[in-house]
Amino acid sequence: MALEAELALAHRLADAAREVIRPLFRTGLGSERKADRSPVTEADRAAEEVMRRLIAAEFPRDAVHGEEFGATAGNSGRTWLLDPIDGTTAFMAGRPIFGTLIALVQEGWPVLGIIDQAILGERWVGVTGTPTTFNGNTIRTRACPSLADAALATTGPHYFDDHDGEHFMALAAKTDHKRMVMGGDCYNYAMLALGQIDIVCEANLKLHDFAALVPVVEGAGGVMCDWNGEPLHAASDGHVLALGDPARVEDVVEALACHH
Repeated sequence: MALEAELALAHRLADAAREVIRPLFRTGLGSERKADRSPVTEADRAAEEVMRRLIAAEFPRDAVHGEEFGATAGNSGRTWLLDPIDGTTAFMAGRPIFGTLIALVQEGWPVLGIIDQAILGERWVGVTGTPTTFNGNTIRTRACPSLADAALATTGPHYFDDHDGEHFMALAAKTDHKRMVMGGDCYNYAMLALGQIDIVCEANLKLHDFAALVPVVEGAGGVMCDWNGEPLHAASDGHVLALGDPARVEDVVEALACHH
């Protein structure tokens, strides 16, 4: 299999992050606000530091871009993207639906992704060209015969500006209201890969928020794209869609009716 050494390292990164995060969960540890007012905890920083050390030791030529400590340049054409705790708000509220995101991007395209839930001991692994696994077993997204039956998820309405919010609500109006999920960050995409949710729709995501999700969702038979239906890559604008059933892409893009 391609990327064998990289995947082995990614597993070690996830293991290392778990060890840092688990003892700090539900301890009421202090959090601060970053410049954009988003919360950051000791767990975020410590987990990213340990992952960065492991990458530097094994692939010193690769660039590293982490949510907490920014970018370290490389000269291999590859970048590791780290989000130690995606869903810090859930972590701080003691809800085990945050995740550690680890991605490898080559020439701007995500080729390897891990979503790891430290507390529940759940790990999704996606590598381009191979089926996605959940704790070692192959998984598949589910079919979604129509938008009216679709379970739609998003992290929260406050992440959309007014313009994006209107488009999101237009999509929500065509899906099954009783099954709409709010909150969840990366965990929604993990659930979509497991066949539990049909659509995730978000805006304002950064590359470290979505890079790891792409190989996981696509290796499970789903599709990830922007709100116009275009594939996601390093230069995407942060409008992100995930669909468990690729047959629904056109319906969703049409319902969003947006031309960014």
